[in-house]
Amino acid sequence: MGVGKSTVGELLAARLGTTFRDTDADIVAAEGREISEIFVDDGEPHFRALERAAVARALAGHDGVLALGGGAVLDADTRRLLTGLPVAYLSMEVAEAVRRTGLDAARPLLAVVNPRQQWKRLMEERRHLYTGVARVVVATDGRTPEEVADGVLDALELRKA
Repeated sequence: MGVGKSTVGELLAARLGTTFRDTDADIVAAEGREISEIFVDDGEPHFRALERAAVARALAGHDGVLALGGGAVLDADTRRLLTGLPVAYLSMEVAEAVRRTGLDAARPLLAVVNPRQQWKRLMEERRHLYTGVARVVVATDGRTPEEVADGVLDALELRKA
């Protein structure tokens, strides 16, 4: 959450001369409402089903750079679909998350009494899933989106000659 997946993804797509797609944006467009509304109105299980389908469609029909929502890797089928692909996990520490997002209620999984503690808990639960599907891990703390994009290109050895 707030790591810069969309911003970095767009930069990567431009540098690689390909297209960019964000599955969260796909869900918002298809549903006609924000993700936070889907969570509140229909619950997390419904959102996760939408997310699972959006990721499967995107992986089947898009050959450019793809950004997945932070919870997409919770699904075992999604993790299987990502196997062997050049996946980059953009990591950040809680202090950076606070600086970037303020850890506010606009993020449905952080709409709790202690969002900082909730973010840490979510990361502890998910980090092994992120690293399990990722070919590379690129830290984003204190780096500009351009620097992160460069880091991804270098780590995945995707620089165009």
